[in-house]
Amino acid sequence: MSGNIALLNAALAAAKAENRAALVGYLPAGFPTVDGGIEAVKAMLEGGCDVVEIGLPHSDPVLDGPVIQTADDIALRGGVRIKDVLRTVREAHAATGAPVLVMTYWNPVDRYGAERFAAELAEAGGAGCILPDLPVEESEVWRKAAELHDLATVFVVAPSSRDARLAKITAVGTGFVYAASLMGVTGTRVSVGEQAADLVLRTRATTDLPVCVGLGVSNPEQAAEVAAFADGVIVGSAFVKRLLDAPDLETGLAGVRELAGELAAGVRKRTGAVRQSR
Repeated sequence: MSGNIALLNAALAAAKAENRAALVGYLPAGFPTVDGGIEAVKAMLEGGCDVVEIGLPHSDPVLDGPVIQTADDIALRGGVRIKDVLRTVREAHAATGAPVLVMTYWNPVDRYGAERFAAELAEAGGAGCILPDLPVEESEVWRKAAELHDLATVFVVAPSSRDARLAKITAVGTGFVYAASLMGVTGTRVSVGEQAADLVLRTRATTDLPVCVGLGVSNPEQAAEVAAFADGVIVGSAFVKRLLDAPDLETGLAGVRELAGELAAGVRKRTGAVRQSR
């Protein structure tokens, strides 16, 4: 069974055709439980997310802030395994038809086997993989496996990335480019800042791939701000926080669905001339 990179490309193209940014949601698998996490991902998509990323919980998530680290800890203590990540992908995609990616550090995939992971992710209906700590120079094994199974390989760029480095990264990435809006770890911010807009502009100069911005967006106003210059708005910690703060799962699911709707409205607010076209 082939993967769904075409579905991912279609979802991003559909958002562009509507003259808006795509809304990309993130949740780690196994949080608050495997079953609860699957329902939460479905709620995100039902609420208005165009694409979702499923995190593979890691004991040392260097990119993730305290909110996602807390969720990862809960998932790991619950015994989450790669099979649970793949099940989350499978059930979320099957229920909604939406493109679902996995976001993971490289070590778990390397230990599992790149070819095996790519084959099983594709079989589950996955659209691709985001690998924030895999250097482009060391990515050939994964990229070959991903290409064989029709999966996107999404790399992360940061404000510190020089133009030549951006060109090197975007030359081999597929699906979209994940632009980290700020230096540092994930988490909600008071403002997403001007660094993100500059990074998107510099990245677009090197590629025709959509550029999606993450790290910091937590409310509709910030979503609208980022949607004015990016092809996609990525939100993770704010969704996790809705689940962490809820007294029970049903309340948490309602909160996730509500937030997705608010953010979906946000990415539709600032369109037309204010968005910088590629």
